[in-house]
Amino acid sequence: MREVVRNLHARAGMANDIEKNKDIARRFVDEVFVQGRAETVDEIVSPEFQSHSWPSTGDGREDVKQAIERVSQGLEDIGFDVEDMIAEDDRVAIRVTATARQVGEFMGMPPSGKSYEIGEIHIFRITDGQITEHWDQIDTLGLMQQLGALPAPKEAAAART
Repeated sequence: MREVVRNLHARAGMANDIEKNKDIARRFVDEVFVQGRAETVDEIVSPEFQSHSWPSTGDGREDVKQAIERVSQGLEDIGFDVEDMIAEDDRVAIRVTATARQVGEFMGMPPSGKSYEIGEIHIFRITDGQITEHWDQIDTLGLMQQLGALPAPKEAAAART
């Protein structure tokens, strides 16, 4: 009986950790991606943070702050609607619909003034209450087509005929 009670307590503790991890990942999406709050980076991102999505200088927190700066110079009206959030152990996966309007250079593209809406998936690894790793998959093709850097499928087909 004691073993059953210990297992129930262990599972309850893991469930609490998973909920805390989801809250941290949600804060990253809202406060870092959307609001661009550099002070949040120091609070919830580990000094050993590693992004598998952009180049690193070796200083994980500074890399995130530089990404915030690049995004804030190129985009306005940023929004991330969380569609799904799934967590297990130390990982949290979030599927979002991301929206923004390009007002400056972004990803090497000159300002277009156009808006976009794309799907993204972000995976966070969280250890001791801080994000230690990040992976993402974004609809780069859709982004570039909507910002006018590449022709949309109908435009491309019309150009071939």
